[in-house]
Amino acid sequence: MNMEKLKADYGNVLWSGKKCILGMPISFTRYVITDTTLYTRIGLFNIREDEIELYRIYDKNISFTLGQRIFGCGTISIVSKDIDTPEKKLISVKKPREVKKILDAAVKEQRDKYYVRGRDMIGGNVDVHDDLMQDNFTEI
Repeated sequence: MNMEKLKADYGNVLWSGKKCILGMPISFTRYVITDTTLYTRIGLFNIREDEIELYRIYDKNISFTLGQRIFGCGTISIVSKDIDTPEKKLISVKKPREVKKILDAAVKEQRDKYYVRGRDMIGGNVDVHDDLMQDNFTEI
């Protein structure tokens, strides 16, 4: 897909890449990061597309297998508060550290836009606080 087609389909595209096999992007899995959403498009004839709003992402990490390191690829694992897709892996993407930096910046921008912080996504120790409050009331 060329960039004009991607922009027409997805909007403001920050990064787009394919899953690599032996270092070459020859698979039918495409990842697209826009300024608001992460899209995963899989398939040639039957296409399945999944999306995660960036402000819902709360954890990311990169892993490298030996084969990926040889070909300059890596896997970015994402954990989100998305109901359909709580975990997503961007498998064998080229230059994964650069992609993660783009993703980090876009996630931060969206979280600032919606005033979302980590504690809003993960939740606090409400149960512990409630137990402490309950203990204090029983002692009185």
